[in-house]
Amino acid sequence: MTTLDKVPATIVTGFLGAGKTTLVRHLMQHANGRRIAIIVNEFGALGVDGETLKDCGIPGCEAENIVELANGCLCCTVADDFIPTMQALLDRPEPPEHILIETSGLALPKPLIKAFNWPAIRSRVTVDGVVTVVDAPAVAEGRFADDPEAVAAQRAADPSLDHDNPLAEVYEDQLNAADLVVLNKADLLDEATLAALRAEVAARLPRAVKVVPAREGALEPAVLLGLDAAAEDDLAARPSHHDAEDGAHEHDDFDSFVLPLPDYDTPDALLARLPEVAAAHDVLRIKGFVRLKGKPMRLAVQGVGRRFRHHFDRPWSDDRQGHLVVIGQQGMDREAIARAILG
Repeated sequence: MTTLDKVPATIVTGFLGAGKTTLVRHLMQHANGRRIAIIVNEFGALGVDGETLKDCGIPGCEAENIVELANGCLCCTVADDFIPTMQALLDRPEPPEHILIETSGLALPKPLIKAFNWPAIRSRVTVDGVVTVVDAPAVAEGRFADDPEAVAAQRAADPSLDHDNPLAEVYEDQLNAADLVVLNKADLLDEATLAALRAEVAARLPRAVKVVPAREGALEPAVLLGLDAAAEDDLAARPSHHDAEDGAHEHDDFDSFVLPLPDYDTPDALLARLPEVAAAHDVLRIKGFVRLKGKPMRLAVQGVGRRFRHHFDRPWSDDRQGHLVVIGQQGMDREAIARAILG
């Protein structure tokens, strides 16, 4: 069987808050009737990104076309979760014409790419391409860039310390796996800063990969799909910090918890507190839904670092209370963060 006979799959990866779900949603809005299935994986026990996509009114985003795998990383749960999910999709009476896989923001793409060599699916599906979404303003601010001189000075002061940056490693692994890099939120940067960032990202890449700017993930399907990379056959060109571990890795550097919210008369005070809490406790990501008294619509909240946005996305479909998913580095003070958010 040739690559052309296989169902193409696109892996959408990128760090927390880069805009992966927004990109996937825009793609579905412009799918032009193509039969696409979506697998959404999240770090944390309660999914938000899948809920954002399900039944959002876009043709193709019906609940039966979206598979949500929460509370784990696909690259760690290949045998238990990913392979059976792929087999179930491919065994449908009308299998998808394309599969989109949105990974957790903490996922390493390479172990997932390797999974496409499993005998159960290798002859039936291929990795059309890995699309890495980058939060352009965050990277321009140096959030994931190590300072070699500072690290050297620290190690000289205390050679016993390990100053590896796990966030930087995740970011670099996601770049190294890419067949296309999307600098999202490019509209928030001036031309000179964006040009410098494009050059910096291109210099980090292990091979020639196109780097494109985007606003709100708005790229045409022709740019994202049809890359024909067959990435599962090209693993050597995609180096990873974890190659020596034979694909195994842990997420012990990160932690998450779900914070139930009361119903609010107005969200103003809560929305004002969130950036302050994120800064005070070095929270990586906060996302979720707020229920307002007397309002049928749910308020979707998304934040990365101190940058937050919110909008009413759709009516509540059940009696579930509002909640926020908080993601940070291991050791964050859950109780203090919860108290600060709830006021």
